[in-house]
Amino acid sequence: MLKQFIANKQLIISLAKREVATQYIGSMLGIVWAFVHPLVMILVFWFIFSVGFKVQPIQDVPFVVWLTAGMAPWFYFTEIVNGSTSVVVSNTNLVKKMLFPSEILPLVKVVSCLVSHVFFIAILFFLMVFQGLEFSGYFFQGFYYLFCLWILVLGISWTIAALNVFMRDISHLVAVVIQVGFWGTPIFWNINIMPEKIQFLLKFNPVYYIVQGYRESFIYFTPFWHHPLQSLYFWSVSMTLFLGGAALFLKLKPQFADVL
Repeated sequence: MLKQFIANKQLIISLAKREVATQYIGSMLGIVWAFVHPLVMILVFWFIFSVGFKVQPIQDVPFVVWLTAGMAPWFYFTEIVNGSTSVVVSNTNLVKKMLFPSEILPLVKVVSCLVSHVFFIAILFFLMVFQGLEFSGYFFQGFYYLFCLWILVLGISWTIAALNVFMRDISHLVAVVIQVGFWGTPIFWNINIMPEKIQFLLKFNPVYYIVQGYRESFIYFTPFWHHPLQSLYFWSVSMTLFLGGAALFLKLKPQFADVL
């Protein structure tokens, strides 16, 4: 599969460009909407929590910055997962071609969704400058957590993309799980408000590692090796999902053309 990625890197980039172009084709603002959507979302949540509920700064960090740092990886993750659920079904014409490497389709989604994620990070930087927060070399640690996100989400995407070909209920199940995960992951609330036993259980969510990692890279400047056990757990789960998802996809791939 890795060889397929390398051999088809130009195809992956071309398909990702086409997907991004198709998403905004016919609109006057075009790709600017990829910046407008996260900006409006952040402004709405900022108004609700900071102005309405008057949420105080978290650990001396303005709430809007703390919130944006957590929202950036979460919405990138969910955008990929939601899109990958039907990525095989929606590309029937390509999948039925025997020589087409359908295993690259989730990776195409990873690349195309990266556009909106970059805009999310740009908004985060703007907010940090506006709030007078300092910049640090720890920002580069964000690439480590971005790589973590890719490994985790690819394993999940291969699994749900393959299963959705045979069981169309998978897309509905994914939507429910994401909805629960949104409120079960400390994006809008600080995990420290929970009792220690609940915190322990919530940290079993591998996405927590990435969300917290983004905040530690862009806000708290904490190196990832300060959490060795948590890192070990994350990579154990992520590599299991990655390898298991890849194996499942390749096993079911020969039957896609017969079912679609």
